[in-house]
Amino acid sequence: MLLIARKALALAHNKTIRLTTREVHCLSSILVSPPLVSLDLPENWVPYSHPPSPVAFEGEQKTVVIDGKAIAEDIRTKIVSEVWKMKNDVGKVPGLAVVLVGEQRDSQTYVRNKIKACEETGIKSVLAELPEDCTEGEIITVLKKFNEDTSIHGVLVQLPLPQHLDEAKILNMVSLEKDVDGFHPLNMGNLAMRGREPLFVSCTPKGCVELLIRAGVELAGKNAVVIGRSNIVGLPMSLLLQRYDATVSTVHAFSKDPEHITREADIVVAAAGVPNLVRGSWLKPGAVVIDVGTCPVEDSSCEQGYRLVGDVCYEEALGVASAITPVPGGVGPMTIAMLLCNTLDAAKRTSL
Repeated sequence: MLLIARKALALAHNKTIRLTTREVHCLSSILVSPPLVSLDLPENWVPYSHPPSPVAFEGEQKTVVIDGKAIAEDIRTKIVSEVWKMKNDVGKVPGLAVVLVGEQRDSQTYVRNKIKACEETGIKSVLAELPEDCTEGEIITVLKKFNEDTSIHGVLVQLPLPQHLDEAKILNMVSLEKDVDGFHPLNMGNLAMRGREPLFVSCTPKGCVELLIRAGVELAGKNAVVIGRSNIVGLPMSLLLQRYDATVSTVHAFSKDPEHITREADIVVAAAGVPNLVRGSWLKPGAVVIDVGTCPVEDSSCEQGYRLVGDVCYEEALGVASAITPVPGGVGPMTIAMLLCNTLDAAKRTSL
């Protein structure tokens, strides 16, 4: 118990401490409620095997397509100007370090796009590639090096990591001041608490809100449904919408009647990672839809043999939603633009 007390004291001084499973059970032995980590079951969505027919609505809604690619390009143009200004004023540019483990094709593509975006905006980028079978210690050594490098202002670990690695332990090693992905527990905690300001907000949720605001969508007092509750998108998305005074509901794989819950929403953010999960019948006429999903589906008519679709059945949503983001060309470009913004902000803080 003395060890637990010491760790609790360390937590009070803003130090990140990980309790062991045994310690968690010891702390909660008085209560009947189980440790929270024991409740974290896999999110196994079951898509329709036979999708329902689209629902016909009285009077077709004109749907505005929110062009994330154009908005992201406008933001990146302004980032270029800020980077050049920083270079001229203080003689340095923002620096981003990316850690890539393994050779997963999707992760390699995402990292390649991030590195390219850095090059196009004048941001320095460094890539550390490690083999699939690397140890946690090897990754932590790389992270410590980047944490101490004053020319690096942002550090991110490309997810997902191989299963043998402790993702939480590794992400916690990223310096809070360089956590441009916004995954550090203190950044996430400050996002959740009123009156607190996180150093960084997770890139995809931040980009989604930027799209909504630039599209003229009012958030305060609106009913918002976030489909999915991942630490990367769903959870921070819900927290961020609450900070904007939306009334937020979360739909996940264990939700009863998700279609009914979603149909009550003025704003729907779909982030389940299941192609065409959200049908036209799930949407209230006039709802605003932000589709975070990016799912490859086989299509022999495409040069690559597949095409990208979102979590929302786009064809059915047209004529029902008042506005929607396309896939691709919606949220994806904004995620990278927000990463660049976070890296620029981190560099600005060090030059103050």
